[in-house]
Amino acid sequence: MEATHQLILAGAALVAFSILLGQLSTRFGAPLLLVFLAIGMLAGEDGPGGILFSDFGAAFVIGSLALAVILFDGGLRTSRDTLRLALGPAVALASVGVAITALLVGLAAALLFDFTWPAALLIGSIVASTDAAAVFALLRVKGMDVQRRTAATLEAESGLNDPVAVFLTVVFTEYLIAPEGPGFFEVVLRLILQMGGGAIVGIAGGYLLTRLINRLSLATGLYPILALSLALVIFGGALAVGASGFLAVYAAGVVLGNSRHREAISIDRFHDGMAWLAQIALFLMLGLLITPHDLLRGLDVAVILSLVLMFLARPLAVALCLVPFRFTWQEIGFIGWVGLRGAVPIFLATIPILSGAADGTTYLNLAFVAVLASLVLQGWSVAWLARALGLELPPKPERPLRQELGLPGTGADLVIAAYEVAPEALAARRAIGRLPLSEEARILMAIRDGRALHPPELERLEPGDTVLVLGPASGQEPLDRIFGARERPAEEAGTVFGEFTLEGSAPVEALASLYGLPIPEGSARTTLADFVAKRLGKEPIAGDRLPLGDIELVVQEVAGGAIRSVGIELEPEQRRARQIDPRRIRESLSGLAARLRAILPQRRKRA
Repeated sequence: MEATHQLILAGAALVAFSILLGQLSTRFGAPLLLVFLAIGMLAGEDGPGGILFSDFGAAFVIGSLALAVILFDGGLRTSRDTLRLALGPAVALASVGVAITALLVGLAAALLFDFTWPAALLIGSIVASTDAAAVFALLRVKGMDVQRRTAATLEAESGLNDPVAVFLTVVFTEYLIAPEGPGFFEVVLRLILQMGGGAIVGIAGGYLLTRLINRLSLATGLYPILALSLALVIFGGALAVGASGFLAVYAAGVVLGNSRHREAISIDRFHDGMAWLAQIALFLMLGLLITPHDLLRGLDVAVILSLVLMFLARPLAVALCLVPFRFTWQEIGFIGWVGLRGAVPIFLATIPILSGAADGTTYLNLAFVAVLASLVLQGWSVAWLARALGLELPPKPERPLRQELGLPGTGADLVIAAYEVAPEALAARRAIGRLPLSEEARILMAIRDGRALHPPELERLEPGDTVLVLGPASGQEPLDRIFGARERPAEEAGTVFGEFTLEGSAPVEALASLYGLPIPEGSARTTLADFVAKRLGKEPIAGDRLPLGDIELVVQEVAGGAIRSVGIELEPEQRRARQIDPRRIRESLSGLAARLRAILPQRRKRA
């Protein structure tokens, strides 16, 4: 019993300390998950904590469950708009991109070092996928906002690419143990079953989960628990039939997150907390699993392969996958760099160990160095690179805190939503009759200083009022924009959105005559929105730039796929000059890599 008590005390203290230290680390820009990993190492065998943990079987089970929870939460937060905007590029990166990355890293391991082809390709497969926990934490915790298509591609890719990496790791582990391995057609059939089966089980399970939540009458606190337990049933069920559990649980989360259902807010909040707990526990456990003094053996090999991964394999794979989708080179460069590695490579490295492969810990050490290098170099530089490449957008205000109440007998169609009117909201100090509400939405009452006010005595809303609105469940996002904080005006965005703003309905001829711009014949009477959208040749997103003569047109605001406002950048060349030249970045990092290659072998000899 005493040992159990000490285990509970140590585990709870590690989690609490990780959260507190993580909050402090954000002030210095340190990647949060790196802090959790470091604390696990300090608590481990070589650290002051001295905790011995080498149960790879337990690590595999805990890692599987934690990743399932993280991916389910990621699916809940992946909107239809994200998938519509980035599904094609994300699928290409999650399949072809992972395979190319694994192949290039495997080539480097086989040609530069003394690895057999199965071992080399196994190394490439282990480190090939980006990590959902790392990418989600980076894009959401940093408070950074980048161009929508870029962010959507990164999020969707990180949720989709784990199944391919797991499949490749298992296949090459089999080839490593038994050189004859499975045949080509067997591998193809298994791949189809893994991907196709995972998608079918996940989508069907997500719809079933949604129907159960809407039909069952449970205590409020049980809905999130039901969602989590059934998500794990979907995960385990997919694995039981030979399909990808990770793809299934992510797909189930996407279906549930994009469906109207009871207790949506409580389910989202609960799973947000569970995902954070899973991330913390996962990285702490993996930190305990690593023995730092073992990393010195073959450290130079691990560092060089990590540099190949970050500076050659990942960028080249991203470029090959995204060029057909007409991404700009800035977007390709950013997505190539933000291929963060996290818990997944370390988790995958336990597979050859559990399979009894010779020198299994070698793969674990290589994976850990790749993760550490990724979190340090890439995690610390993402915000800086987004600004340097002109992809950073002004931060959006947080969505207002909305409380929803479903009405009996109306299913999930009508809800009463409660908002607190933000000081800078569109609704603040505005008459009720002047609010841009839809025909279906009705303000029922407002609470001000503890007193309930009903129309018509409620003439206007004041900051701090709590307002109750009856409306369709599908129309809550427009209400968020009315009662929540407004986005920063374009003029405060500096060089991101240009120096001046024009409405999308403005005629192109007015802009042409003002700045003497070359306008194609027949376009003079076209609206600015239609002109920019046609010249871009794709669905416009905020931050898109269109050179026109000596100026640039910058898409500022997009609603429903249509451009609402356009910025004017009068001196685009000066803006580019203020940004850091990517060639200098590559040259500096190449020099750093060369110095590391010269130093690391000497350190290993001294060790």
